[in-house]
Amino acid sequence: MNETARSSPNQQTLRVGYLGPAGTFTEQALLTQTDLASAELVMFRRIPQVLAAVADGSIDRGFVAIENAIEGTVNVTVDALAFDLDVLIQREVDMRIEMCLQAPAGTELADLTRVISIPVASAQCSRFLAEQLPDAEVEAAHSTAAAAEVVAKEADGRSAAIGPARSAEVYGLEILASGIEDHPENHTRFVTVARDGIPAPTGHDKTSLVIYQKANEPGSLMSILQEFAARGINLSNLQSRPTKHRLGDYCFIVELEGHITDRVVADCLRNLHMKQGGIKFLGSYPATGVGQEEIRQDVSERGESADAWLADLRSRVVD
Repeated sequence: MNETARSSPNQQTLRVGYLGPAGTFTEQALLTQTDLASAELVMFRRIPQVLAAVADGSIDRGFVAIENAIEGTVNVTVDALAFDLDVLIQREVDMRIEMCLQAPAGTELADLTRVISIPVASAQCSRFLAEQLPDAEVEAAHSTAAAAEVVAKEADGRSAAIGPARSAEVYGLEILASGIEDHPENHTRFVTVARDGIPAPTGHDKTSLVIYQKANEPGSLMSILQEFAARGINLSNLQSRPTKHRLGDYCFIVELEGHITDRVVADCLRNLHMKQGGIKFLGSYPATGVGQEEIRQDVSERGESADAWLADLRSRVVD
């Protein structure tokens, strides 16, 4: 297992793994969570290593990216959660992705001839590069943090890196320009995972599932969706993924608004389990953003009213 541990001064026993090296967007997002930031942080080279370490008990929590507003789902994370490991999502963290051009102090924008970053980050800053640095060579790196490290070590006055503000802080670079991304609304969603435990409901929660089709036949997806629609449960994410078993065999990754303890959610999952059979629960956890609590509460109250009505009818049955 490739890992590098960084302990906090107060030597917390909680161990939290994340995708390194230091200075990545993942680390920047993790540090916004006070309880995680004060733990012992363990860096890994790849996301599957982080999640596997949680599953085997080597670390207590894992912190990984799961979705980006531009690039979409982080499939390596979703596939590991859905097919390979038995861990549960504990929370989600939403962070805006702001790209910064950074270089050693004293570097002038006009002197730059080389820009280093990961291809995804460079591509997301194509407008700035075309307008401000049209003649600069764009060089690929393994991570935004690795790009910042190279620029800091070489300090040639001609090279700059694109990455988060955190990498400039870690490697002692100066931010020449910030907010250089083409799409300022770009966000990445991260999740914390653990081996076990479902956080208590907050009233603004999300539940993640994998639903396997009982049979690959017409109307199977409609049958699944009807269970959610009938109960006023909003799906914040729905995607199909190959099951890895055979060609054309797909399952559905579902994220819904609500908690497993919510009456309507529990009833929905019960029916889905009866109809489909194969359901993997990935967690119920506090959600970010605006939810559908009032709608779910209304549906729940109507369900309770219907139960009372039915109970009254049954009470009239003559023995």
